[in-house]
Amino acid sequence: MGKGAKAANGVSHIGPRQITFEEFSKHNKKDDQWLMINRKAYDITEFAKRHPGGAKILNHFAGEDATDAWTAFHNDKEKVSKYLKSIYVGDILDAPQSSIQEDFRKLRQFVDTNGWMEPEPWFYVWNFLHIIVIEALAVAILWYWGTNFITVLASMLLMATSQAQSGWTQHDYGHHSVFRDLKRSHIFHHITIGFMKGASSHWWNFRHFQHHAKPNRVKKDPDIDIAYLFLIGDNLPVEFGKRKRGKMPYQFQHKYFFFLGPPLLLPIYFHMEIIYFCIKRGDWLDLALAIAFFYRIGYLFGPFFGGWGTFFFYMGIRFFESHWFTWVTQMSHLPNDVARDTETMDWFTMQLKTTCNVEPGVFNDWFTGHLNYQIEHHLFPTMPRTNFHKVRPLVMSLCKKHNIEYRNKTLYNAFADIVRMLKKSGQLWYDAYYE
Repeated sequence: MGKGAKAANGVSHIGPRQITFEEFSKHNKKDDQWLMINRKAYDITEFAKRHPGGAKILNHFAGEDATDAWTAFHNDKEKVSKYLKSIYVGDILDAPQSSIQEDFRKLRQFVDTNGWMEPEPWFYVWNFLHIIVIEALAVAILWYWGTNFITVLASMLLMATSQAQSGWTQHDYGHHSVFRDLKRSHIFHHITIGFMKGASSHWWNFRHFQHHAKPNRVKKDPDIDIAYLFLIGDNLPVEFGKRKRGKMPYQFQHKYFFFLGPPLLLPIYFHMEIIYFCIKRGDWLDLALAIAFFYRIGYLFGPFFGGWGTFFFYMGIRFFESHWFTWVTQMSHLPNDVARDTETMDWFTMQLKTTCNVEPGVFNDWFTGHLNYQIEHHLFPTMPRTNFHKVRPLVMSLCKKHNIEYRNKTLYNAFADIVRMLKKSGQLWYDAYYE
């Protein structure tokens, strides 16, 4: 803070105001929130409401060191820093920094210096084109061979593949890992998730960045807000059981997961949530792009199936894609630590504790959209996926140095661990409920 400037309490200071970490950490209330970036305190109480990434992602770090999260989510740090000047409070001179934080920040600097945050444009061109080709094949099969059980099923599976790969592609644009500037990233994200998939860019941002900020933390990660159907982890099931909470027979959740999980997530739940989200927030652009997607599906397949036939064909696509999406996206998180956010952890430890990898390989990389490198993706969310393999050995070395487990599984075991976790968590609930 410059000479004669006023701090948040209205008192003038000569030069930067000096704040103790103890004083800073007290500003974690709903109506009084500060966060720390590079040993500087910022009052986000009102700014959070105007934050382009949403208020909640900032609220989750109130009273905490958000340096590594801020670094991870922003490409143009110099530009973003200009917005911080108006909410600057002072310097935190005694801010703690663990050896893990110090080492990880050195690793981040190494990554930036070596250009590993820069995308490989031709990979994304190829990836985009291969999605279009798969979708074209789905139409060509019906046009050339007509509609019978085999051709309809083949076309449905090809469309499910195209949609799954579109999902991984929109994920790249949503994380700004294809273009370094926000404008082009936002434009292509709207196109890929809206016109190509029929979903909402703002809805995805609202959910997904919270997930990255505090993965597997109750009430802070929307992806684990599923207690109405499933209880996960070791702590929440016991908590629910002792308080006689829950309306499902959770001791059987590892069985009904196959009926109420993958089959229904995309065909039913996501459709309803996206429509509700867009209407509630007046997000008419995202809604218009989603409607354009459905017109596109009708234009491509209406001539073969008619109105209701196209609807059921589309729901079949979503049925198959939903299985693909659910198993891939949940294999790296649900079987890991799930808890309330009562313990402040550094960025590196938190991501390793709540995330795991699946073995790399040509098929696994393609099938999962490189989400098999989930650890590296969570540590460096804006890193282009083609560079995950470069930083992986360094992350493993850092884990070894600090005695942190680096979990790496086969694809089969990663899928199986979801079911094993559901069975274990369901039994924990049952034992606590009837003890």
